[in-house]
Amino acid sequence: MAQQVRTWRIGYLMDRSGPVAFDEAFVQGLRENGYVVGQNVTIEYRWTEGQSARLPALANDLVSQRVDVIVTAGAASVKALKAATATIPIVMASSQDAVADGLVASLAHPGGNVTGRSVYGPELTPKRLELLKAALPGLSRVGILWNSQNPGGLNQFREAEAAGQSLGIHIVSLNTRFPDDLEPVMAQAARAGATAVLTLSDSSTITFRAEIAAAAQRHRLATMFSNAAYLAGGGLMSYGPDLVETFRLAAGHVDKILKGAKPADLPVEQPSRFEFVINMKAAEQLGLTIPPALLLQADKLID
Repeated sequence: MAQQVRTWRIGYLMDRSGPVAFDEAFVQGLRENGYVVGQNVTIEYRWTEGQSARLPALANDLVSQRVDVIVTAGAASVKALKAATATIPIVMASSQDAVADGLVASLAHPGGNVTGRSVYGPELTPKRLELLKAALPGLSRVGILWNSQNPGGLNQFREAEAAGQSLGIHIVSLNTRFPDDLEPVMAQAARAGATAVLTLSDSSTITFRAEIAAAAQRHRLATMFSNAAYLAGGGLMSYGPDLVETFRLAAGHVDKILKGAKPADLPVEQPSRFEFVINMKAAEQLGLTIPPALLLQADKLID
């Protein structure tokens, strides 16, 4: 008699509108670890459709489905899931400062039922500002687009302020609720004399990446994002880890948990490589000439 193959059930909660390239990368990662959707694994997808207030209800819904593990990204989503369950393992496909946000006890020893991957590094914000300064000679003011509703937003903003001070750049706070505040805050940045905007990573910003880039473009503001996925919306530059790769590798945490590992004992992994990408079409639309030395630094140029 043939042995019956167990079908694992994965919950998948994302605070954005529908699937993007990250999500297919996660499924690819599952395949690389021997899991095929429809054969030995099923995925229960839940999207907030840009309405973060839905997170608690969606988290409770997934818990009620008695899934074996839940995959998510972003502090608000993790906190909603932690409030809904202390027993079902939660894998962060991407997170910012997971320790400061209260998601895990430490990266090496997470404790509790949460583990996964982090894309945070205190050196990243200063590097992004440095690259903006190199792209825009004479840069003196930068708007920081951030969301105070994001648990880790304030810490990231303070990092930007400190980095700006060391680089001689005045920081203009653009505390935003997406997407309604985008036009007014971009106008505010322009009035304040900013010539560029750095968007702090937030689960809602990927949903509204095109709106952010378009609003900035209308006010002739150069944009810097945390990873290349944002540039599909028309942003100018990005510096950070490859989020597609991050989601693919998160499947490894899921595999270990399904094979019996405890989230409390699985270290939160961090990226080892960062990429600098420039959108040449966006530069042309802004009338910018990127210095040749900066073009040589880029890992990738896209049109």
